[in-house]
Order: sequence, then structure tokens, then C-alpha cells
Amino acid sequence: MSESFPVPGSIDALVQALQREGYYADRRLATAAFLALRLQRPLLLEGEPGVGKTALAQTLARVLGRELIRLQCYDGMEQREALYEWNYAAQLLHMRAAEGLGGTQNVERVEREVYDSRYLIRRPLLQALQAPTPGAVLLIDEVDRADEPFEAFLLEYLGEYQVSIPEVGTVRAEATPITILTSNRTRDLHDAVKRRCLYHWLDYPERERELAIVRAQVPQAGEALSAQVAQFVARLRSQPFANAFQRAPGIAESVEWAKALVALDTLVVDPEMAVDTAGILFKQREDVAALTHELAAQLLAPEPEAA
Repeated sequence: MSESFPVPGSIDALVQALQREGYYADRRLATAAFLALRLQRPLLLEGEPGVGKTALAQTLARVLGRELIRLQCYDGMEQREALYEWNYAAQLLHMRAAEGLGGTQNVERVEREVYDSRYLIRRPLLQALQAPTPGAVLLIDEVDRADEPFEAFLLEYLGEYQVSIPEVGTVRAEATPITILTSNRTRDLHDAVKRRCLYHWLDYPERERELAIVRAQVPQAGEALSAQVAQFVARLRSQPFANAFQRAPGIAESVEWAKALVALDTLVVDPEMAVDTAGILFKQREDVAALTHELAAQLLAPEPEAA
């Protein structure tokens, strides 16, 4: 990033700044993000996959002109993959070079030298703490996929923006990182993690907000097609249709569907087109099969006029 920008001065200003980057946040989400910026507190976003949790961190980085550092969590992830590890090969070469000097080097001095910062491989947490002013945006993505001990490991960072490295000591943030954690709620996070964060449950967007997102992300789609996509997906997520599927499409799937329809030169979606392109909306065989022509026709039917 060559130029950084100040934190927007109000919630409305943040909403507008996010929209300029193509992210349409509702008032509650914008308030949570604004407070996270102002209070310099980590923000924990929970919600179904595809509702825009990761995208918020990516967009904030663009809005503020800061580097985005991403820590993608997964089952079995070790601390060294999140924080740091030593370049053992380079350390070994250093020790051999010292031995080549004929033993004139002091052993303690050699031991200090191999733990010099030039042999330290910085992983996302350490990169975020050592990012120069104004600091980075750290995305700790899908923290619920990591093991519970990893949550405990994060507490020092989340609470004090510092970490402890045995050979180096305590490393404190040079500039407080903007920290966004996401969770798909595959399991409950420990209360200790939640206490250190602001919390927001991010739900699927209402139809008008999804329509605005489709318009912004797929400007090639006409007004009628964009509206049809937003209506179809909103209905699909609502009762009684939602019961027919294991997982509703997220925002990303809506946008991809709109792009696919444009690529197919579609002006208006009909049931056959919806069924033929179901693999873009759904990622499970059962859900693809559940979208029958009859169901697609119901989802595409005009809404009854209000009395």
C-alpha cells in the first residue's frame, strides 16, 4: 500500500467509504466496524458461509489503504504457522561458518547470533504486530476451524496486541492492527476469545442490499436481471423454500450466478435456465437436485401485489 487513509469520522462516512469499494453494510454492521476502529478492539464476525465476513476485512484494508495480512485457520494448525519459526537451515550454516573460524568464536556469542532477527521467519500475527504505522488489517479467518488450544494461544494477542517469543521476549504492536476474526460457527468459540472482541452476527442481506451488491459487482447485468437474481435468492433462503435445501447460497454465489447469466447472454431467468445453472448457486449434489423446474417456477413467479 502506497498511501493510507484516516479512519472515517462517523458511521455514515464509513458506510459510504465501504460502498465506494463495493461493500454494502447495513447500519448495525457498520456500527460494529466503526467501534472496532475507534476503540481499537478486535471484531469477531459470526455467520453462515458467504455472507461477507471475509470481504469486510478485505474492504476495510482498501478503505484505509493498509496492508491486509491473512491468517487462514484450519484443523491442526500450529502456533509456528501463525506467529513465527526459525530458519533452521540458515542458523545451521551460521554455526558451521563459526566453526570454520577455528573455534575462536565464543560459544555464547554464536548462540546469540543464531537467534538474530534475520533468522526469524515472521508469520501473520508477528507481521501484523511489526507492521509500521498506521498498521495493518489482520484477518484471522475461520477461527472456528482451529483447535481449541489455538484459541488460548490467541488471547495474549487479542487482549494486549502483543506476543511472547522465548528467544526474543515480548513483541508489542508498533501500531495497533485492525483485527477481524471470522467464524462460520462450526463450533462454539471460548468465552475468553469473545470477551476480548466486539461481536457481530452477520446474516444474509435483505433483498435491497443484495440487489445493490449485484448491481455493483456485476454492472453488465441489466436492471431486470439483477432484480430477478436478488429476488430469486432471497426467496430461496426464506420459508418455506429454505427447507428444501441443506445450505442456502451466500452473497458470493449470487454474484457468481449473475456473472454466469450475463456470460450466457441471459436477459430474463426462466425455470430451465435456473435449473441448468444450479451448480453455481449450490455446492452439494442434493441441493442441486432439489432445485426442480417446478420449484424454480415458484421462486421466479411474480410476487402477489399488496392488498
